[in-house]
Amino acid sequence: MCTAAAFQTQDFYFGRNLDLDYSYQEEITVTPRIFPFRFRNVETISRHYAMIGMAYVLDDYPLYYEATNEAGLSMAGLNFPGNAVYNPCKEGMDNIASFEFIPWILSRCATVSQAKDKLARLNLVSLSFREELPPASLHWIISGKDGSITVESVQDGLKVYDNPVGLLTNNPPFDYHLTNLNNYMALSANPPANHFCDRLALKPYCYGMGAMGLPGDLSSASRFVKAAFTLLNSRCGSSEAESVSQFFHILKSVEQQRGCSCTGEGKYEVTLYSCCCNADKGIYYYTTYDNSQITAVDMKRENLESSRLITYPLLREQNILWQN
Repeated sequence: MCTAAAFQTQDFYFGRNLDLDYSYQEEITVTPRIFPFRFRNVETISRHYAMIGMAYVLDDYPLYYEATNEAGLSMAGLNFPGNAVYNPCKEGMDNIASFEFIPWILSRCATVSQAKDKLARLNLVSLSFREELPPASLHWIISGKDGSITVESVQDGLKVYDNPVGLLTNNPPFDYHLTNLNNYMALSANPPANHFCDRLALKPYCYGMGAMGLPGDLSSASRFVKAAFTLLNSRCGSSEAESVSQFFHILKSVEQQRGCSCTGEGKYEVTLYSCCCNADKGIYYYTTYDNSQITAVDMKRENLESSRLITYPLLREQNILWQN
């Protein structure tokens, strides 16, 4: 499963944990402005915003897991099994496959508001990239400086939710997660007051007791609450180093360790990678499960007036700095 978040300091940041029990050998992928995005049911977009993110590149097409465009808009797809419903093509609609959705939005939208306008005609269709790659069951978060939304294609249609938390995990549907936060409204980063009984002299015996009851398991509902508490109570300076460091600490609060979430047949979900993109500067930072060093790729150092994809393989081996 996965967790995605948006974070604002002096700049705007967006990123996610990708939690799976397998890898497609994904790569950091820069799509320049004149790479032709060919869609199955709508016209090719020949010139567009450049973007950077994590993708599985197949047949010279970037199957993006998440990406940020040069205008500062970001988007991620997260697992949504059993709830995602895709449709047949509908006349008069923009019929987009799930694997096309991220480039379809990020290629031409600079803000969440513009993305909302495009969603009014969207029909997410049941279409495979290849026969051996059926449509992934996903829902999406779209974030920018003007806010965040969640997009879910379900049995009773396309749902677009305002996302005031700037966060997304997995099942259940997003409206459940927002309602579930009401169960934790008494939690606080401050020391708790004694509301138990005025006849007992109860007092905190350590720091952090205001958050007692905060979930710590790896379910998507619990990760939403834990990540929301961490994100919304987060405090850090405005420098790039402080902001990036803090963002990774937020993601680490809900990362998955091998052995704690069994998927069967001796397989375990782990946080394959965590990423943080400075959406204002186009810098993509990442760590992997076996390499905790932060590595960066700067989109704006590439030739963005190009028609060819630019890819960087993940540095997966641990890189330890020896100090003596």
